[in-house]
Amino acid sequence: MKDILWLIQNTLSMTFRKRKNVIMFLLMPLVGIFIALLAYGGNQTPTLTVGVVNQDKGEITDDTIQFLKGLENVKVSEVEAAEGKSQITSGKLDSVITFEKGFSESVLKGSPDHIEISSIKGAAVTGFVKSYLYQYINNVATISRAADGNQPKFEQMVKDYQQSGYKLATHSVEDASKNKLMTNQAIGFLIMIMMMSAVNLSEIILLEKEQRTYYRLLSTPINARKYLFANVVVNMIVMTIQVLITLTIMRTVFDMGVNVSIWEAAFVMILFSLISVGLSLVIISFANNRSAAGALQNLVITPTVMLSGCFWPVEVMPKSLQKIAEFLPQRWTLDTLTKLQEGSTFSGLYLHYIILFAFAAAFFLIAVYRFSRNNTTQNFI
Repeated sequence: MKDILWLIQNTLSMTFRKRKNVIMFLLMPLVGIFIALLAYGGNQTPTLTVGVVNQDKGEITDDTIQFLKGLENVKVSEVEAAEGKSQITSGKLDSVITFEKGFSESVLKGSPDHIEISSIKGAAVTGFVKSYLYQYINNVATISRAADGNQPKFEQMVKDYQQSGYKLATHSVEDASKNKLMTNQAIGFLIMIMMMSAVNLSEIILLEKEQRTYYRLLSTPINARKYLFANVVVNMIVMTIQVLITLTIMRTVFDMGVNVSIWEAAFVMILFSLISVGLSLVIISFANNRSAAGALQNLVITPTVMLSGCFWPVEVMPKSLQKIAEFLPQRWTLDTLTKLQEGSTFSGLYLHYIILFAFAAAFFLIAVYRFSRNNTTQNFI
């Protein structure tokens, strides 16, 4: 035990003697927080620019346009059909609503038709407009059916509907979705840094073999098992510090990490640190020198981090890539944290913890097999 403690102390001392290592191992994870804040930290509500093409010229159409102009965060302007298409293409308008001839008549008949909404920005824009516009049109159509063709009665009912007063109590609620996206991106960057840190710390094995220090250590009572165990402990110490620093600053300084206890999140990330250490030993076991280890690191870590959704939501990727992501430990780590954010109990996610532990165990078993098979801990080419 004394030998292992000496190895741990010596490795930590050698590692953090260089200032660049302090920056890389302890401060780099914080960069992910600032990236997440830049990407999702804006609180300004965007204004939607909508162009209206009025080909119907009916009274109901005019009332509908006035309703649109009364919506918050929506700027409405009347345009010609050809002008509307060009302004959508140039980005001056987010959407164009065309009221074709016969729109008013269709609403009076109780079957709204002759309306078209176009946008190159997709459902994110059209869905917002439809949610308000279609509700208003359907209400007017319902009034028309209730009036049963009695025009004066219909006009009076519409007027009463437009001028009716409602008692509405409003309460502001926090937009948890944006905070969740910020948290996931910050954690995703932390995952990448943890994996890279694990490989860099495990490369100390190759470095000391190149410098022949490893063989001098084996001439003492220290054996290969103690040496590898000490390296694993150093890895775990560094990554635990990374996790605690990042989560603490996220929670106390930037108020990130909605509905997640810092200790629950720390448990998940420390469990992932075991996976990172196991994977780093696998990479080292397949490498004969530090250059090969660096190449394997780029080949394994970068693609899997991107596929697992650490940099962007996994839902934006094709279905085939999403299926591949289900076999990656980074995906399971993010999914566990997401479920905790969504209100799942800590104990209820025991299957996720078992799967994460299984990933770690599998990597450690592969590394042990490789080390014993090619005798990497004894020889260096």
